Amino acid sequence: MELGLYTFADMQPEVVAGKSVNAQKRIQELMEEIELADQVGLDVFGVGEHHRPDYAVSSPAIILGAAAMRTRSIKLTSAVTVLSSDDPVRVFQDFSTVDQLSGGRAEIMAGRGSFIESFPLFGYNLEDYDELFEEKLSLLIELNKKEKINWKGKHRQSIENRGVYPRPYQPSLPIWVAAGGTPASAVRAAKLGLPLALAIIGGTPEQFVPFVKLYRDAAAKAGQDMRKLQLGINSHVYIADDSQKAGDEFYPSYAAMMNRIGQERGWSPLSRQQFDYSRSAKGALVVGSVQEVIDKILYEHDLFGNTRFLAQMSVGYMPHKKIMHSIELFGTKVAPAIRKATESIQ
Repeated sequence: MELGLYTFADMQPEVVAGKSVNAQKRIQELMEEIELADQVGLDVFGVGEHHRPDYAVSSPAIILGAAAMRTRSIKLTSAVTVLSSDDPVRVFQDFSTVDQLSGGRAEIMAGRGSFIESFPLFGYNLEDYDELFEEKLSLLIELNKKEKINWKGKHRQSIENRGVYPRPYQPSLPIWVAAGGTPASAVRAAKLGLPLALAIIGGTPEQFVPFVKLYRDAAAKAGQDMRKLQLGINSHVYIADDSQKAGDEFYPSYAAMMNRIGQERGWSPLSRQQFDYSRSAKGALVVGSVQEVIDKILYEHDLFGNTRFLAQMSVGYMPHKKIMHSIELFGTKVAPAIRKATESIQ
């Protein structure tokens, strides 16, 4: 099983004057986090796309291009590219460039986006939310297959026998579909034979077992090679030297982020009791000691048989030193144990 990290490059809101973390500082910290992930032997690092003041990255490909020059082995992916409000031609060109810079380590994780700021920003109608994604994903797949393309759709001008360059260093770019539990997303990815990245950031992992079954059943019905079908689980993760410390360090920033977004979406405030329940043995949060995190990841692997697990550690703004320590523990303590356990299962 591949193990890695992803981030939205959360920034600290300026509650006290002079105490915020601006984009320049946060991006420098992010570079150090990606370098460390590579050094401790993690397999993947993902960077998300947002168009809000509380996140530092609006263009994952630019960040990943910079990271390509500072890393050796780690795969570099978006997490996610909001494909519905982007141009698939430009997305393909940008990630092909990252692939060339990295010597074949680029991937695209395509999603519809849980935040909607990019739609009015780039002139798209939210009423076309689903249709935009389906059409643009279709075009991205075609671009990945063919050097010259003829294509016609509803939401973009036609392309008539045009070459799209540069081509990737790999024969083709790995394209994943990101989902948060919408059945149509699972079926779409399955029919196309694309890997699925499932975000489990609320409820309990067990609740997503039928969703994963739907994905695999739809893939089998579509005649996909089930041996090649890949499933990733994306979760909120934080590791400290002991369980109490992990909870105490992670809760303030996590609660601040959840409550800030909750105000926008009508959620009730998050209590410490709810937080502790979510990080219990069968909850969605993977927050605790090294052994607790190992146990939770293996529990989810038993449920899903996933081929990849990505950890989002900077949920809300976490102090950089603490994130670096958590990454080090993940790479040097958790990952070896997970690999040993899953290799014996396989």
